[in-house]
Amino acid sequence: MTYTYLKKSSKQPTTDTSDVSDIVQGIIDDIEKGGDAKALEYAKKFDNYDGNLLLTEEEIEAACALVPDQLKKDIQFAHANVRKFAMLQLETCQDVEVEIIPGLVAGQKSIPCQTAGCYIPGGRYSHIASAIMTVTTAKVAGCKNIIACSPPRPEVGIAPAIVYASHICGADKILALGGVQGVASMAFGLFGLPEADILVGPGNQFVAEAKRILYSRVGIDMFAGPTDSLILADKTADPAIVASDLIGQAEHGYNSPVWLVTDDKALAEKVMELVPPLIADLPELNSQNAEAAWRDYAEVILCDNREEIATKSDEYAPEHLTVQAEDLDWWLNRLECYGSLFLGEETTVAFGDKASGTNHVLPTSRAAKYSGGLSVHKYMKIVTWQRATRDGAKPIAEATARISRLEGMEGHARTADIRLEKYFPDEEFDLNS
Repeated sequence: MTYTYLKKSSKQPTTDTSDVSDIVQGIIDDIEKGGDAKALEYAKKFDNYDGNLLLTEEEIEAACALVPDQLKKDIQFAHANVRKFAMLQLETCQDVEVEIIPGLVAGQKSIPCQTAGCYIPGGRYSHIASAIMTVTTAKVAGCKNIIACSPPRPEVGIAPAIVYASHICGADKILALGGVQGVASMAFGLFGLPEADILVGPGNQFVAEAKRILYSRVGIDMFAGPTDSLILADKTADPAIVASDLIGQAEHGYNSPVWLVTDDKALAEKVMELVPPLIADLPELNSQNAEAAWRDYAEVILCDNREEIATKSDEYAPEHLTVQAEDLDWWLNRLECYGSLFLGEETTVAFGDKASGTNHVLPTSRAAKYSGGLSVHKYMKIVTWQRATRDGAKPIAEATARISRLEGMEGHARTADIRLEKYFPDEEFDLNS
């Protein structure tokens, strides 16, 4: 296949956290040893906050009262959509069983984690949608303890909209802590909270590294890198919408790659013409992020046909994948590697990010080749069980004994032997391979 790069990235996004790893490890070690007091110390240092960290019912009610009515309605609308989709996912988590051979029954159960720690970015912006995405799915999954954790603002606390979203979506406790200290506090069960079994939610490189370090001690949703988005388009696509959607994702950060893959050169050239003025028209910080992302990480790739387009898309395995082309069903059936798919110009990544119902916590850095995004399933443990009659156990024990001895696992073999001797004392068995 031949691909023509009309625009080629000069840099590659990276998830390398070596520059922050030592810092994060030090904070985690300090908090594990120092407990609540050390977490409070870091809250004062990094969040410049010395207010109450575990919100009371009165504080939650007061924060909720500050949220404008229209915003409450929007949050309720988004929550209803995310909950509806999560309920559909829950229906796929069925307990099953089957008789493997006569007398031997094996099964599978889906058991939710007890405690979920949901990190919700605050900082410069209120990431309301992250509260909806993480807390709602944990609630639908059946987690008994759901902790929402978000950075407080000096002398203000957590943004009221985040408190409101966390509360109506089902958070049992709301913790006013940011960054590594917030993640560590949930993992270690500080401030009287239960220890988290799983940590979920987006965050900056320090939050991501804290989750990476704590992984195995607790579960995590995924290892997150810079967000990325890819648009597949043909001659029917509207270049203005394509350009707008690219820039809408590039504003995430200076190293957030956006890609356009098309078989129409005229479309590609028009999109490249439209992008710079669209970037310039954004607010200053957004414009700075989008300009750097477009300059250093964006690519525009020209293909010969739609099969080449699909092949290139699967190679990139984007976090967000948009199709603005004819025959949407063909694309839905053909494409295989993506975090979330947006078919047609009538939907866009921002819809999924905020309110349409699918989750916005998604695999980055080509992890969509082997993993999906946050869902009810992430909070579930898929476990197995088995039960046998003595007659059902007989052929299993014989095979187990022979295989175990072939592997040199004599202790394993004898657990089979003893059952055969007890259940069938009058029979002889050849238990050597």
